[in-house]
Amino acid sequence: MRALWPLVGAFNFFMFNLTPTVRTLLFANIFFFAAQTYFLPLLTQIGSLYPIGSPMFFPWQFATSMFLHGSWMHLIFNMFGLISFGPLLEQRWGGQRFLVFWLICGIGASMFYQGVRYYEVHKMEVARQEFRQDPSGANFVEFFRQNFPDQQGYEQVGAAMTRNPADAEYINSANTTLDALVNRSYQVGMLGASGALFGLLFAFAYLFPNTELFLLFIPFPIKAKYFVFFYAAYELYAGVHRTPGDSVAHFAHLGGLLVGFILVKFWEGGRERFY
Repeated sequence: MRALWPLVGAFNFFMFNLTPTVRTLLFANIFFFAAQTYFLPLLTQIGSLYPIGSPMFFPWQFATSMFLHGSWMHLIFNMFGLISFGPLLEQRWGGQRFLVFWLICGIGASMFYQGVRYYEVHKMEVARQEFRQDPSGANFVEFFRQNFPDQQGYEQVGAAMTRNPADAEYINSANTTLDALVNRSYQVGMLGASGALFGLLFAFAYLFPNTELFLLFIPFPIKAKYFVFFYAAYELYAGVHRTPGDSVAHFAHLGGLLVGFILVKFWEGGRERFY
């Protein structure tokens, strides 16, 4: 029993050195993740953010999605960011303002991502309609080049359709494939607190720009302002040039950072209310 005392002491030190709102958000995210994983799996479906037009989309998902996560590692990464950068900001702003900032950044990130996702799905719908009106090999290939360039084999199918333009079997099979891809896009939900966390990262880098961060994946200390700048640049690149298998909502991250920037600058404009 005595061997457990250092662990208990470390836990108490860790928990009691967190600011109240950060601690509440930490517990809330752990609670909801445990609920969706072990008790209420339906929570993931009704709480994740689905594209507008999906039968699974509901307005409350702009807020609920930021309290759900896809895995323990997803949760741990976001909560580690919260407890690393949140306490200093809460001490600076106070608990109420910190909570408002976290929620606005999270909801704003969801709205930004939803806008980008609506554009992507609408583009797919237009390309699918163009193929239906002119079921040619060229339009089949164009659909994939615009929306799923990492897929394999579509150019060979397009070439076969070009050689056999009146083959009903090819046309029906192509329509079925495109319908399945578009319908699947409506069934993919977004979840996680990363958007709110990126707003937090911007605020920390803005208010404490020269604070040196020691990160596991960078073998040297880096100032907060440089870390956030390079991280944002990476997110923009990864969002525009998506790699196969990448399921990260990069534009939600960028949306949270953008909302954080707007909110901090707005509060700074009324400096008598900022601190």
